[in-house]
Amino acid sequence: MILTITLIISALVALNFILLFFSCNKTTKTEQIKKPAILSTAHKNIQVAKPMQKLAPTAQLAPTGS
Repeated sequence: MILTITLIISALVALNFILLFFSCNKTTKTEQIKKPAILSTAHKNIQVAKPMQKLAPTAQLAPTGS
């Protein structure tokens, strides 16, 4: 009885592995080599960052709840 159950479970596990092997997608990853973007020096649109505004000393911040 135990031998029969062991053989059945072993056969089902083997069948599971066989089905798993044949059902896998055979996909390959193709890596495309991307060329780096060439920065053009003809158009110089340089934007200067605005200075940050500081809060007035009397302004109160909202409570965060933590």
